Amino acid sequence: MNRKMHKSCFVAILLSAIAIVAFGSTFFYWNRQNRTEEEFTIVTSFYPMYIAAENLTEGREGLVLKSLSEPQTGCLHDYQLTAADMKLLSTADVFVVNGGGIEEFLTDVAAQYPDLVIVDASQGLELLEDNGHAWMSVALHRQQLNNIARGLAEADPEYADLYRENYGIYDEKLKDLEQEQQEFAGDLAGEQIILFHEAYAYVARDYGMEVVYVMDLDEERQVSAGEVADVLRAIAEDDVKIVLAEEQYGKEMGDMVTRESDAKVYYLDTLVRGDYDKDSYLERMEANISIMRGLAK
Repeated sequence: MNRKMHKSCFVAILLSAIAIVAFGSTFFYWNRQNRTEEEFTIVTSFYPMYIAAENLTEGREGLVLKSLSEPQTGCLHDYQLTAADMKLLSTADVFVVNGGGIEEFLTDVAAQYPDLVIVDASQGLELLEDNGHAWMSVALHRQQLNNIARGLAEADPEYADLYRENYGIYDEKLKDLEQEQQEFAGDLAGEQIILFHEAYAYVARDYGMEVVYVMDLDEERQVSAGEVADVLRAIAEDDVKIVLAEEQYGKEMGDMVTRESDAKVYYLDTLVRGDYDKDSYLERMEANISIMRGLAK
């Protein structure tokens, strides 16, 4: 009798425990589903895309906006996805990317998450060959913003009007920057220059400048003695007076050019690092434009 009672009690306790676990699991699942329905998660690949999305999504209720890479990562040419990155992407409704070959891992993402909406900001743009730094051109960046806004509106139709409205507001600010460039671009047209970062090829194109030599410098770039000689030869033979460089990786070469030639080195921002202030792109592109305006005088 006692044995039967003990067995009955054990069974009752076990069933109660199973019920509690089942209820807890059901509640967690319901809570997860409920949270997902209320939230809309956008993940951007790197800094310029985050700032763009930040402006376009302002006022979107329930928005979760995150960047795949840290704001100081820079370009993603050789970026390797981590387990944390894949976990983050598994929560995303939309993944906003620059495109143009910048995110070399996109094929893996698309294969891993076939239902993830990927918005390619550079789709349909007239890009330079093997150069995806479209955000360095204000005119192209305006097109990128349009692509992102349309992609978000399609993926999140309830807030489509908001995305279009935000795009109109931000595009007006970008339009003002482009008009600033056009005011003095003619004074720089045809000027022969050397670049120490391929991103500046878009700057050169916006101003009609002629690029005679490109040395793409980054943190892993080792410059040979032959390349140094080539740079100095190009400066002398083409009478180059202007070199555009990124200070973080181009300062050493810039100092050499200053010592060994009559060319002057000007350091522009590549706009791939910074804080998450929504006006960051506008302010720093304005600083770049001010430098270029100084070259036109």
